[in-house]
Amino acid sequence: MTLLHQIMWGSTFLGLCFLVEIILLTWCTLVLLKLEPKLTVQSNFMAVAIPIAVALAFIVATHTIQVWLWAIVWVLLDVLPTWNSAIYFSLVTFTTLGYGDIVLGEALRIFGSFASVAGLLTFGLSTAYMVALMTRVFNDRFFS
Repeated sequence: MTLLHQIMWGSTFLGLCFLVEIILLTWCTLVLLKLEPKLTVQSNFMAVAIPIAVALAFIVATHTIQVWLWAIVWVLLDVLPTWNSAIYFSLVTFTTLGYGDIVLGEALRIFGSFASVAGLLTFGLSTAYMVALMTRVFNDRFFS
């Protein structure tokens, strides 16, 4: 892949990861809004625990889907020989651990770096979502 192709395809998959993140966090918000009336009659413990559990489930699903998207790319492009190595490399890259035991050739290094950028940005968005959610839950439950 040329440098231009790597940037173009990397940006495309980065955008796809953002789309997945936005769709699932929006869905999570709608689920939480639907649950909100039921939580008002719950104990403080359940009223705090349920939104956290629901949001974490959505966030784990969101990041799992994104790791799988990158793994699919590595397998379909015939870059990594097995699903095991593709998922492992995607997870290590997406989380920015970068162990270095599997490395891409020069023709895919820039493209592969977009997986770590996607992980970095979407983990940041998920963290911001959890902070906003917890602020709302605590304000509604304990400071109203």
